[in-house]
Amino acid sequence: MVNWVEAQKPLLNGLMKMAGVIPYTLEIEPGTKMNFWVPKETLKKKSRTGKPAKPDKPIKPVVLLIHGFAAEGIVTWQFQVGALSKKYSVYIPDLLFFGGSSSDNSDRSPAFQANCLVKGLRILGVDKFVPVGFSYGGMVAFKIAEAYPEMVRAMVVSGSILAMTDSISESSLNRLGFSSSKELLLPTSVKELKALFTIAVHKPLWFPKRLFKDFLEVMFNNRKERAELLEAVEVSNKDVTIPHFPWKIHLLWGESDQIFDFELAKNMKSELGENATIESIKKAGHLVQLERPCVYNRRLKKFLASVHSEEKLIQ
Repeated sequence: MVNWVEAQKPLLNGLMKMAGVIPYTLEIEPGTKMNFWVPKETLKKKSRTGKPAKPDKPIKPVVLLIHGFAAEGIVTWQFQVGALSKKYSVYIPDLLFFGGSSSDNSDRSPAFQANCLVKGLRILGVDKFVPVGFSYGGMVAFKIAEAYPEMVRAMVVSGSILAMTDSISESSLNRLGFSSSKELLLPTSVKELKALFTIAVHKPLWFPKRLFKDFLEVMFNNRKERAELLEAVEVSNKDVTIPHFPWKIHLLWGESDQIFDFELAKNMKSELGENATIESIKKAGHLVQLERPCVYNRRLKKFLASVHSEEKLIQ
């Protein structure tokens, strides 16, 4: 029987190529490979074997789009690539154990994801970029910013937090009616997936049961490793410190986000200090970039343009 989600992948891949990005798999270290969607103009050269040679350094400002926990890179950011690729070099990774990325390293921490992303970007010739992190990807983006501040020009974060402390985890799960992050984010049935989808959006749309079943089969693989990723995310309150980030951080939120609500975003803005700004998008939940892509893209591009303009003035 045809899996309709799997069957749509070639179409989505074709649309991404038309938008200006193509897939490229890197060996980050022995046993760890990571799939990136990279600007096709950086892979024009061919080696003697006919395969793509080492990528060229991007000539436009770089934007790194980091996905969340329920889907791989281009599924999460499918509506942003075309909107950004004319003015920016857009890179979309699949985090480890999503899409085409995997590792035999036992480290499951967001910091390890961040280290692998940066190693991959350096291989791809990227030395400075703006990370845009959604949900779990936002936590990875904060780890990049903390460990590699010299590479970050600014940041955009949507539906995420600095760190998943035990108190935030407990209060969020209690409010949503779940006993664990695994129960919420690793559904095993159509019923559980529908519950997650209902929580993640402002206004649920109707989809046939078959589509939920197919999505569950395609997007929720590597369950053991992903459960370990969830365990590694949570940290004790006493172990959390707020780093000083010297550049602009824009919090771009769905006003009706139930997973990380807007009050949490406002509290995080206060913790981040004067370099942080915040915007909410009405009639949007946790999946803000998918629910209201035109509004999201407009505000994202406005922020990126302001960062680029300020850098030109400094130069």
